[in-house]
Amino acid sequence: MVDRVKFKDIEVSRLGLGNMRLPVKTPIKREANPMIDYAKGQELVDLAYENGVNYFDTAYMYHAGKSEKFIGHALKKYPRDSYYLADKLPIFMCPKQSDMEKIFNKQLSRCDVDYFDFYLLHSLDGKNWAKCKKFGAVEFIEQKRKEGKVKYFGFSFHGTVDDLKEIVASHHWDFAQIQLNYLDWKNQRADEQYQILTDAGIPVVVMEPVRGGKLAEPTKEVKELFNKNNPDRSYASWAMRFVASHDNVMTILSGMNAPEQMMDNINTLTDFTPLTDVEFKVCANAASLLNKNDVIPCTGCDYCADCPKGVKISSIFAAYNKYKNGEATGDEVAAEYAKIDVKANACVACGKCAQHCPQQIDIPNLMQKTMLDFFE
Repeated sequence: MVDRVKFKDIEVSRLGLGNMRLPVKTPIKREANPMIDYAKGQELVDLAYENGVNYFDTAYMYHAGKSEKFIGHALKKYPRDSYYLADKLPIFMCPKQSDMEKIFNKQLSRCDVDYFDFYLLHSLDGKNWAKCKKFGAVEFIEQKRKEGKVKYFGFSFHGTVDDLKEIVASHHWDFAQIQLNYLDWKNQRADEQYQILTDAGIPVVVMEPVRGGKLAEPTKEVKELFNKNNPDRSYASWAMRFVASHDNVMTILSGMNAPEQMMDNINTLTDFTPLTDVEFKVCANAASLLNKNDVIPCTGCDYCADCPKGVKISSIFAAYNKYKNGEATGDEVAAEYAKIDVKANACVACGKCAQHCPQQIDIPNLMQKTMLDFFE
């Protein structure tokens, strides 16, 4: 059974099931939000639950709203007080203040629950936080807590260190969710974000521990480095152990879409053994090796979807990164790119995608320059 961590008056599993990357029936067209494979998804939820996972995370926009409906369906077979459900308010999808109420009620309906155990302001940065203040989002959710529809209140974060300091100081938060892994520890100043939250006494939920799967299948050089130090551990387990070795981490969300991925994470986080000082240095060396490659920091979250022109943004970036990481030859990448139905040349640089990218990637510029030069 996976380890559990004390949080206030409850115990939360150290591993949480993220429902942003559920099994789908046509994965090559993920940006078009294909139908979730309910049978495979249910198998994963059952496997998680049976092994002690009790934290399940979803969001309004995941799988174009299909994620919330799926996880509500999948968990319905279990007693409501035996698991914790986390959902998020996407302030960036609220043109009007009244939209907060509409979205919240729709989320309850989709998940088929009366309350959320954990509820977050979604993807905060300076711009989204300003909108939260304008619309009174904190007060709105606190009212939902008084009504018994929210138990614990936090936020997920994709902004600057200064943004985080302001947000942390503004309210008494129960928890916060940040992107943390051994590559972003320095690249995206996750070390500073973690310390700010720790100093404020705010428990941390971690997203992207294996960076959208990139750290589960790293470059050849990184694989050799890990194999030299411990050939019996999976590459993903190095990433998960790096995160779990930080004391203020409450739960690590992983978008596991295959049973073998889940069991690897469960085994890693059962009777957990933190990294040694030597192993921390190995992870730092792995990050240095990965930073040598000219890759695009896309995690495949698909917050950029749906593109008005249908450009398959994350699929294009994934193909490009495979070549830059040495995972595929030029011919193999060209063949993969050929299967993508709407390519980089369809981009009109409207900028809609970049507005929602948590990694703050200049997508239009990359599509119109780098991707066209590389692929076409």
